Amino acid sequence: MILRMTIPFLDREDERRRLRRFLGGGGGGLAVVYGRRRCGKSRLIQEVAGANDVYFLADQRDPALQVHALAEEIGRAVQGFASAQYGSWISLLDSLHARVDRRLNVLLDEFPYLAGASPELPSLIQRQLDMPGRKGINLLLCGSSQRMMHGLVLDRTAPLYGRAQEILRIVPLRPGWIMPALGLSGEAAVQSYAVWGGVPRYWELARSCGSLGNAIRELVLDRRGVLHEEPARLLLDEMRTAGLSYSLLSLIGAGCRRLSEIAGRLGRPAGSLTRPLSNLIDLGYVRKEVPFGEDARSSKHTFYRIDDPFLSFFFRLVPPNQSLLELGAVDAVEAGMREVLRSHVAQVWEDLARMSVPFLKPGRVQWGPAGRWWGAGEDGKPLEFDVVAESLDRRAVLIGEAKWSDSAAKLAATAQELRARVVKAPFVKGRRVICCVWVKRSVKAASDAAVITPGDVLDALK
Repeated sequence: MILRMTIPFLDREDERRRLRRFLGGGGGGLAVVYGRRRCGKSRLIQEVAGANDVYFLADQRDPALQVHALAEEIGRAVQGFASAQYGSWISLLDSLHARVDRRLNVLLDEFPYLAGASPELPSLIQRQLDMPGRKGINLLLCGSSQRMMHGLVLDRTAPLYGRAQEILRIVPLRPGWIMPALGLSGEAAVQSYAVWGGVPRYWELARSCGSLGNAIRELVLDRRGVLHEEPARLLLDEMRTAGLSYSLLSLIGAGCRRLSEIAGRLGRPAGSLTRPLSNLIDLGYVRKEVPFGEDARSSKHTFYRIDDPFLSFFFRLVPPNQSLLELGAVDAVEAGMREVLRSHVAQVWEDLARMSVPFLKPGRVQWGPAGRWWGAGEDGKPLEFDVVAESLDRRAVLIGEAKWSDSAAKLAATAQELRARVVKAPFVKGRRVICCVWVKRSVKAASDAAVITPGDVLDALK
């Protein structure tokens, strides 16, 4: 049975096109869909599945029961297939290969459950793909464990390595899609994105709770909330034990940004944390931040940041208050949440400002990726900019500030102060400079900097 989400299916146009092309092919192919849980992988493959395709959602039952259940599903498309008894995966796969004389699409959702219970299954699938003779079956494998899917398909030593025609990593949706999903715009949409990020299932859950504050209370703060233990579940999808990774995220969320500081808090050698941090970066949960223009591999000014809005908000709010929340003192935590949320939204607004630069094209210039810059100015004093980007032809520089403020007086002062600091930047000499200010709400104020609002940013980030 295919379940439908209560929010409309959004975006994923390229993914749908690729999967429909694969499923419409002649047969004998393999496609892989993987990525973080709750990002809509199942919904995606359900969207592209045809009425005569076989869709099977795996679980953690005994392999014999899974074989029987899949045979029942195949029997809906291949007459009489379910009437036989299959004692193993190899007997089911051999029979399917022998009987199918037309194109048949088989979509195995949550494939890591099957491979975890039957480690021989990937090799058996490899055998079927390499077997001469009939090639009528298109096989699509889908799974949430990025680590396991990588080990099964993407690693050079994996049985299925090099055999997939399509490999799609499904990531959170781009920020602008939260507007149609939750029926929000402008400031409210940015605030909601700052909490839920681009994960469609979080949007669905939040919409059922009404206001943003009530959704945070019901889903995140309440110890019975659906998302109260979400980070631990995400980490356990990817590793046998989540303790160290959870600790790293907790420290980074609490403001520990330098490797030396994180290592000191944990009482571990800094070198022992390189690999765990790299794993979190590969998963998309953490990022390295260096001053714009520096190489992340060699820069001595590296900060670590949580690279997901929901996880960043969670680790700023929940672990420091875990004891109170376990006692059910949600009201006490909620009372102090306002300042945490305001600061967090302001930080996400900066991230969105940087993300939007190549798409908004301020000054009618095509810009490359934007970053934050900090260092010494021309006068030798500390200098910092929220947003810096370079034009593709390297002739122009964009410098901007992101302020979660709607005050006309503050806007004018910010623009004036930005202009004064720009002349001290060591990277602007001989180049055209475009100044921009990202603000919470459109205001009327004299300013010689381009003013960009949440509506502008979110419309660009779809």
